[in-house]
This record gives sequence, C-alpha cells and structure tokens, in this order.
Amino acid sequence: MTPGQHSVWLLLCAMLTPASSARAQSSEGIRLFEQYCVGCHGGPTADNRAPDRESLKQRTPEAILNALTTGSMAINAKELTAQQKRVLAEQFTGHPLGAVQAGPASAMKNHCESKPLGDPRKMPMWNGWGADLGNSRFQPASSAGITADQVPKLKLRWAFGFPNGRSGYGQPTIVGGRVFVGSDIGFVYSLDATSGCVYWSYQTKAGVRTAISVGPLEDSRRARYAVYFGDVRANVYAIDAETGALLWTKRADSHLLAGITGAPTLEGGRLYVPVSSLEEDTGHKYECCTFRGSVVAYDAITGRQLWKRYTISAEAKRTGKNSVGKQLWGPAGVGVWCSPTIDVKRHVLYIGTGNAYTQPAGENSDAVLALDLKTGRPTWVRQITPNDAWILGCGPKDPDHDNCPDPLGPDFDFSNSPILRELPDGRAVLSIGQKSGVAYGLDPDHQGAVLWQHRVGKGTPVGGVEWGGAADNEVAYFPNSDISLGPAEAGGLFALKLTNGEEVWHTRPPVSPDCKFGDWTCVAAQSAAVTVIPGVVFSGTTDGIMRAYATTDGRVLWEYNTVREYTTVNGVPAKGGAINGPGPTVAGGMLFMNSGYGYIGNGLPGNVLLAFGIN
Repeated sequence: MTPGQHSVWLLLCAMLTPASSARAQSSEGIRLFEQYCVGCHGGPTADNRAPDRESLKQRTPEAILNALTTGSMAINAKELTAQQKRVLAEQFTGHPLGAVQAGPASAMKNHCESKPLGDPRKMPMWNGWGADLGNSRFQPASSAGITADQVPKLKLRWAFGFPNGRSGYGQPTIVGGRVFVGSDIGFVYSLDATSGCVYWSYQTKAGVRTAISVGPLEDSRRARYAVYFGDVRANVYAIDAETGALLWTKRADSHLLAGITGAPTLEGGRLYVPVSSLEEDTGHKYECCTFRGSVVAYDAITGRQLWKRYTISAEAKRTGKNSVGKQLWGPAGVGVWCSPTIDVKRHVLYIGTGNAYTQPAGENSDAVLALDLKTGRPTWVRQITPNDAWILGCGPKDPDHDNCPDPLGPDFDFSNSPILRELPDGRAVLSIGQKSGVAYGLDPDHQGAVLWQHRVGKGTPVGGVEWGGAADNEVAYFPNSDISLGPAEAGGLFALKLTNGEEVWHTRPPVSPDCKFGDWTCVAAQSAAVTVIPGVVFSGTTDGIMRAYATTDGRVLWEYNTVREYTTVNGVPAKGGAINGPGPTVAGGMLFMNSGYGYIGNGLPGNVLLAFGIN
C-alpha cells in the first residue's frame, strides 16, 4: 500500500465522512464509479456513446458536478447524495471544486517583476527529494546558510496559500533563488524564495505530490533549465524553469489507477520515474488486480522513453471470479512509492518497493532493488518481508472478502528512499526504514546483505517509518509513526550509527493529556520525512508541530505550531494542519515547509507553504 495510509481508514471508517479526507474520498470515488458509472463510462466494453474514464478526467469538477446535479446525468445520479456527487466530480478530474479558476498565478495579487532565473551553479539549492543523488536529506553548512546556534531565531517570513487545497503534500524545491512546488489542486508554482511572489504557474492534469527536480537543457545560446515532476495520474512533465512553458509530457503508465508519488530523479541527462497506484483501494465490485509497479527512464531533453522495468515481470492473468461475478486477476502490486537513489560509482539506482496485491507475493515485494542505470536490469534484490499481499477492506469486520489475498500480509512497505552514504573506511551503506518499525543498514557491494537492523517502532500498516529518514556523515535519523496505536505510543525520533546501527539517542514528542485514543487530530506521530543540517535534525508531527532537535542528544532547539490561519502573500485564505509526507527543505538561510495533510483519514487538512528565516 501507499505509505501506511489505508488501515487507518479502516479503523476510522465509522467516524469519517467522505469530506473529512481526500484520501478517503479517493477510495469512495472509485467505489461509487464502479457501482453507478462503469456500465456506461467504463471504456470500450461500455456504452460507446458515453465518455470513458480518461475523457472524464479532462473535464472540470464543476462540469461533472453540474451534469450529476441538474444536467444530463441527474436522473442516473438520483440515488447519490450531494456529497457523493462532489466526491465523484473531484475524484475523476483530480482537482477540487474551485481550484481551476483560483489556482493560476494570473488570479493572484503578488506577481513578481520579470527577471531571469538565477544561476543554480552559483546559488545554494535543495534540488529534488533528498538534496543529493544519495537521497541523504542532508544539507551541508555551505548550502544551508543556517547554523545550529541560529535555529532558535527562525521566524516566519511569508506564507503562500494553495487555493481550495486540502493537503500540502508537494515538497518545495529551491533552485536559482526560486521555490518550485506542486499542489494537490493540480498547479505547479514558481515563487521567489525571498518574498514569495509568484513568477508563473502551470496547470497539470491532476494533483502533484512529488518533489520537483531541476536540471539543465541543451542550448548553445544561454544556460536554460527545466523542472521535472509527476502527478497522481502517472503523467510526467518537463517545464521550462524560467517561463513555465511546457517542454514535454508523457504518461508513465496507462493503468487507470497508476500514479507518481516519489520524485523523479535526474542524473546524466536521464530522468528516472517511479510508478505506484491506488488499485489496492478498490472494493469487491472491482476486477482486482492488474497494476504492476515500475521505474521508467526518459531522455530528459526529448522525453523519449529509454527503458521501463516492472517490479513484477509477468502481466496479470485471469485467476477466477468473485461472488458478484467480477473477474479476478494476478499477480499485481509492488508499487514504487519512493524517489530513486542514484549510485554513480556502481552504475545502479536503488528503490524500495511496496506490498503485493495478490498472492503469491513475488520476491520483489517489500524489498530493496538495485537496477542498472543504463538498461534497468536488476543487479540484485534484497527482500525483507516475504508473502506480504494486502489490499483495503480485508479486516475481520469487513463484510466482503472476495478480493482479499489469503493469507493476508502485514502491509509493511518500503515507502521511503534508500539513503546511500560512504563510510569513513571507504565502505558504503544503504540505510532505509520500513513500516514494520525496523530500520536497516544494507551493503550495496554484497547484494544488499543486511549489515544491521534496529527497531524504532512497533510497526503497523500505518506505523513504523513512513516517508523516510535522513543521514549526515556518521548518523542516520529515523522518525516513527505508529499513529494507530494512539497518543501514548505514537511518534519518536531515533539517531543510529551508520556503521553498525547502534542507538545514539532517541526521543518522543510530548503527549497532550487531553488527547484521547481515536482523536487522530491530536496524535503526534512522526510520519513525515526528516531533514538534517549540521547539528540539527528537523522533524514534524501529525498534530502540526515542526521541531528542530540537536543531533548530539535530541534536545529540542526550536519548535513552531503550524496549526492556525495565515495571512498569505498571494491573498488566498490558508490554514495549517498536519505535517506528513514530505519534510522541510533548507537552503540559503531559509527553511521551507508545507502544513496540512488531508490526504488520509488521520490528519488535519491544510493548504499553506511556510517560509522561515533568521532575521
């Protein structure tokens, strides 16, 4: 599954309405479509006079809602509630209502004066998911521009609101004096890092939750750069970094429920794109399951596909029918939720993989894979949890188990990027955390052999290490979620020696005495990725607080509660909420982070990008 998201939905389904979470809406929208719409809009085998799913995705949510409410589909939709109609409209367009009109830069009041993009080679930057090819999430002092002594002086400089957004789940990239950030409303923005004024926006086909990678374009006249990213419909984009003009776009996977969560990684003129999916969210009226996870390599300049490597080698085949006559398929699953890690020295990339959706689960599920950079061929695989096949709706109290794997696995994805670090003695280590609650050190020179392991949490489908750790030259830092275990056990940050996994220190966030089990808005789980600068590790919590910890002993140096309303530079009403998914980014004396995460059923929604400085 996606980084620990779905079992919380199961635990809370009796408490949640579709409006309470975009993640729950996504599951609800799929089920509603299968129940009410697939007969006419399901594709070639349906009514060929009706638009198919792909056509519906290109329409605005307002157009679909009007058709369901007062238009041509009103009679067909008479059994749907007003909220269900809204869910369908937003699910199949990838945009919340109102976003298409309010999202463009032209609709905002804070336009920047036109000026060229700064030279990225001469300016501090945080590029892509992990700041470097090894995805260390470590920013050296020369680029950070903030020392440990200065961190307690951090103050809010500006706030930018995403119109009608519910989840700040796109990690900001800082390159050439600009902030490039995607949004759940389906727009990517270029902002001035100092002031937050907006240079341009680009409207995508769906929400963008990936970090953005920036790289040079071939141009004999002057230096030009492109920004690269993916959306939740599996579309890949290359945009001119200075102007916001589209250079090329491709579809990484044609599966209806395929998406891109991990940031594309750029190296050597190639763009490496991971592909995941929402297929495990479907109910028993869906023909489960046919998706296969993959990594796709593109020529960064032209967009030409160079290779595609599936995590499951065989295409799905028919395996039988369920009790309502729906065709069942397999094998399926093993999505790639993380940003690929590049090892130039060994000519490979590393990925962590998710669970299978059907039994038997192959050797590539819940594993770390090494793929040849040139061809995509696997060079080794290290599976940590075998036989992990899991989909939503298979709990003991769920009424329909037709599509459920048997036996049902624990849902222990590797949803975060492997961190590649060179040790002082010349050896290398890949450190990575798992939703099982265990962090690992693997040997890239010996087929990923386990060098060490250390438990940092109890682990559940929404527990353990979700979005990832960080590492300086000596220590790896891993946050723990365990949100479903309640306020008394959720959260925690661990510092482990890279050489042997020995614990240096660990600490837990404060527990509110008023926070009760089941009230997920106040649980301080540390699900979001963490970020390190010399002497400081930053880690946010699902109750909306960002903290800076001393790397020596875990002392809290600074904290900021993001859960409030903000006056924004672009005039958009905005509020903070849960901190989950991406971590903060640091460059040029400033810290940037999103607040608000309504993508799953265990977080406070929000729609704000925050920028902090030391004066």
